[in-house]
Amino acid sequence: MREKEIEQYLVDRVRGMGGMAFKFVSPGCTGVPDRLVILPGGKVGFLELKAPGEKPRKEQSHRILQLRKLGCRAWFTDSREGVDWFLQGLAAQRPAEESVPEREGRR
Repeated sequence: MREKEIEQYLVDRVRGMGGMAFKFVSPGCTGVPDRLVILPGGKVGFLELKAPGEKPRKEQSHRILQLRKLGCRAWFTDSREGVDWFLQGLAAQRPAEESVPEREGRR
């Protein structure tokens, strides 16, 4: 299986869940994850996709860790099972509007 097939699987699964999986590029910033995944309820995550058996490059691992330190869900996978695991975790996340305390401007 190629990386492209895993990526297409992700896009199809996210669409089936009512979400979007944007191809994510950031000019001038190397190593950002391949996809920005948005599910209903404001659930947002970043996913780096690899061919089976491949691992992220050093700068990709660094970006994933930076995103996690900022409180984002960020991961990498080299399989369809990994895509499913990531999406299950993202879907189980509390909706964005429920996670904002009253004193911080929830309307």
